[in-house]
Amino acid sequence: MKCDVCRKLIGTTFLKKPVGTFVKDSKGKPHPVCFECQKKLNTKEAILKAVASVA
Repeated sequence: MKCDVCRKLIGTTFLKKPVGTFVKDSKGKPHPVCFECQKKLNTKEAILKAVASVA
């Protein structure tokens, strides 16, 4: 799985869970976001704005 902001591969734990999170947009579509992008972009609105500019 790749991050929707930086397009890097998101690592997984031994239980196959992503090291990061999913952020849902206004339509309910989940976007995977890596841990590094979460640290850079603090708010949900900033993350969604970055996802929209990449897409």
